[in-house]
Amino acid sequence: MPEDNSSIRFLLAAEQGDIHTMEQALSRGVNINVTNPQGRTAIINASLHQHYDCVAWLIARGADINHQDETCFNPFLISCLTNDVILLRLVLPARPDLMRLTRFGGVGLTPACEKGHLEVVQELLAHTAINVNHTNFVGWTPLLEAIVLGDGGERQQQIIALLLAHGANPTMTDKYGKTPLALARERGFEAIATQLLAAGAG
Repeated sequence: MPEDNSSIRFLLAAEQGDIHTMEQALSRGVNINVTNPQGRTAIINASLHQHYDCVAWLIARGADINHQDETCFNPFLISCLTNDVILLRLVLPARPDLMRLTRFGGVGLTPACEKGHLEVVQELLAHTAINVNHTNFVGWTPLLEAIVLGDGGERQQQIIALLLAHGANPTMTDKYGKTPLALARERGFEAIATQLLAAGAG
């Protein structure tokens, strides 16, 4: 069907950064939030391929920034997962739903802390009210993720300092009852243990 072909061209154009073809497709009546079989919209395609002009263009035309594909990707979560500060700064003014979850049940802050994405963590804590104590499906807060899955290095220490300064609870345990302090010491992260003790961890 022609309409289906127009939708396919629209989604491919977003993947390729071709605003002209996207505009033509919309003028023919293509739904701006049409999805491919994986549930990906044009704005998800543009976000994944770092076509920032396309992302901005789609936001300005009312694209749904909160829709998630079958792997739970949306523009906001992509920015947090991939350390894409440019994308994050494009998306935040559009007021994304900060409680949309990754496939592991974390908010955007969770993988950013795990992966050591310091700049993303700084942006999130400075410019949003994201839940710093959200617990994901495996029972970890962003603070616990930064300890358990991080390398204990300087960037992780900076992330932990930011989390603690913005209300992260240093006593919230994992699902086995282990505290952040105990987990830091198990991994030999003495600098992080010192940070936690200074924040009131026991």
